[in-house]
Amino acid sequence: MMPVTRSEQGFTLIEIMVALAVFSLAALALIRLEGATIRGATILDSTLTAQIVARNIAIEAVTDARPPTLGETSGVETNGGRAWSWSRHVEATGDARILKIDVTVADAAGVRQGRITMVRASAPAAS
Repeated sequence: MMPVTRSEQGFTLIEIMVALAVFSLAALALIRLEGATIRGATILDSTLTAQIVARNIAIEAVTDARPPTLGETSGVETNGGRAWSWSRHVEATGDARILKIDVTVADAAGVRQGRITMVRASAPAAS
C-alpha cells in the first residue's frame, strides 16, 4: 500500500470550522441587509401613499368651483387599505387674489407621513 500524502488527506476540522464561520458571517450580513431593505420599502410605501392622499386633498381644494374657507379643516381618508388623517390649512397670501393651501397627512399612529402646499385663486376668474 502507498503512503498517504498530506494533499490527499482532505480538510482538517479547524479548516472546516473556519470556513463555516466565514460563511455564517456572510449569511448574517445578507439577512441584515434583507431586513433593512424590507423596512425601507415599507417606509417608502407609507410615504408614497400619504403623499397621494395629500395631493388628492389639495387638488380637491384647488379645483373646487368655490374657494376653500380660510383656516383649518381636517378629516380622515382611506387609501391603500389604511386610514389617513389629514389637516388642511388655508391662508391668504400677500396678494388678496391668491390663497395658500397646506395639507398634512398622518398615519394611524399620528406620525406625519406626507405634506404638500398649493396655491389657487381666491375667487373664480372673471370671463
